Amino acid sequence: MTKACIAIMLFFGLPAPIIAFGQTGNAPKMLRFTSAHTAFPDAKRTGGHLYDSVLYTAEDHYNDSTVMIIIPQGLVPGKRVDMVFWFHGWRNNIDTAADFYGLTRQFCASRKNAVLVLAETAKNAPDSYGGKLEQPGVFKNLVTDVMTKLHEEGITRNKARPGNIVLAGHSGAYRIIAYILQNGQVPVREVFLFDALYAEIDKY
Repeated sequence: MTKACIAIMLFFGLPAPIIAFGQTGNAPKMLRFTSAHTAFPDAKRTGGHLYDSVLYTAEDHYNDSTVMIIIPQGLVPGKRVDMVFWFHGWRNNIDTAADFYGLTRQFCASRKNAVLVLAETAKNAPDSYGGKLEQPGVFKNLVTDVMTKLHEEGITRNKARPGNIVLAGHSGAYRIIAYILQNGQVPVREVFLFDALYAEIDKY
């Protein structure tokens, strides 16, 4: 069992609720939408990003505002919805990260009564910059957008609110997580870093 699997299974540090989750092989529901409160587009990357003499253009790498929500089949939504936000590292995107690291499979196998949220950052680029999500209150608005989407899709009931929020990420995700902790304006229950404590330690 990988360290990522163990960490995801143990998030919140609380016992798993006894609920009727389906078998691990059952596919979860996946929602995709765009949000104005993701990392990009952002003014500081309109000209792209030069790294190691290679220009990573805004059009190809800093223009995707997709948010993906993974909803386990056995989710029992209540007045509050627990959420785990995963941020990928360099040269990745939300789809490759979810697939290569087995995030969807492991999250559903954990049987936690929560949803997994992957918000796109620098797409397929060697860049840790967190774009708009480094700004005050933007993460709070992203959480609101996720809750709105869950309600629109009939996953939650009226007046459902965010519950425990966990931030997790790999490698270059350290920066966006650090700024969310400082400026996100949302209480964060736990943070999991996978080979990802390179800088911004004061914010942790």
